[in-house]
Amino acid sequence: MTESKVARRYAKSLLGLATENNITERVFSDMQLIVSVCHQSRDLALLMKNPIINTDKKDAVLKSIFSEKVNQVTLAFMNLMTKKGREGYLTNIAQEYINIYKESIGIKVAYVTTATPMDAQLREQVLDIVKKTKGSKIELVETVNKNLIGGFVLRIGDEQFDASVLKKLRQLKNEFDDNLYVKEY
Repeated sequence: MTESKVARRYAKSLLGLATENNITERVFSDMQLIVSVCHQSRDLALLMKNPIINTDKKDAVLKSIFSEKVNQVTLAFMNLMTKKGREGYLTNIAQEYINIYKESIGIKVAYVTTATPMDAQLREQVLDIVKKTKGSKIELVETVNKNLIGGFVLRIGDEQFDASVLKKLRQLKNEFDDNLYVKEY
C-alpha cells in the first residue's frame, strides 16, 4: 500500500476518534504542531523513519517532545503508531488529517505557483476568482518557481489551470515540431 493511502486511512480514523470525543479542532492544532516540528527538525523526521532505532526509544522521544503540548488522544495515537511500527508515517498522517479536517469544514485549498511573489492586490484578485468559481471558503497556498518565467499555475484538488509562460513556450515548441508545411517523403 502506498504511503499516502496509509496516511489517509490513519488520518480518517483519527478524525473519527476526535469527532467522537468532540476535540476535532484541538487535534487539528496538534497535527499542525507535529507537521511544523517535523519540518523544522530534519533529525526528528529521520529518526522516525529509521528502522534500526527501537520503537520504545522513538516513543520516548515523541513523549518528551509532545507530552506537554498535545491532547491525550493525540499522544495516545502517536503511541499507537509507534507500537504498530507506523511512526515513519506520522508526518504524512498529520498532514492528511489537516487536509481531511479542512475538507470536512468546507475549506478548499488552492495552490498557486508564480514566478515572483504575489503582492496583496494580486492575491485578492486570485482569491476572488477562485471563490466565484468554487463557491466556498478558500485557503491560498503560494509557492514561487522561477522556472515558470511568468504567469501562474493554479491547482485546486484535481483541477489545474496553467497560465505560465513556460507552458506557452512548450506549446509553441510542439507546434513548431509538428510543422504541417514541410512535405515528408
